[in-house]
Amino acid sequence: VQLQASGGGSVQAGESLRLSCKTSGMNFRIAGLAWYRQAPEKQRDLVANVSSSGTANYDAAVEGRFTISRDYSRNTMWLQMDNLKPEDTAVYYCNTFYYGRQHWGRGTLVTVSS
Repeated sequence: VQLQASGGGSVQAGESLRLSCKTSGMNFRIAGLAWYRQAPEKQRDLVANVSSSGTANYDAAVEGRFTISRDYSRNTMWLQMDNLKPEDTAVYYCNTFYYGRQHWGRGTLVTVSS
């Protein structure tokens, strides 16, 4: 299983970014997927997840600003992040729990300045 995240960058507060997570080596259609983030000197926290059928759940801190989605034709997960805030600054990781194991991609850094 391989997860490749991309799309991070440096933006101003109020702007948007779209992260992508390209997957391989797995049956994308049956896997639940998630985005986590880790700010400096803080633990890694769940941002949003999406089930194999497309049902999404969000952390309260991003509800209404972030949208998680998945493209079954491209084996890719997305995270649309709108109205970004400085507190969204973190390294973002894509994740799947697949056949009893956690799999992580390399993170992509998002920096939001005020």
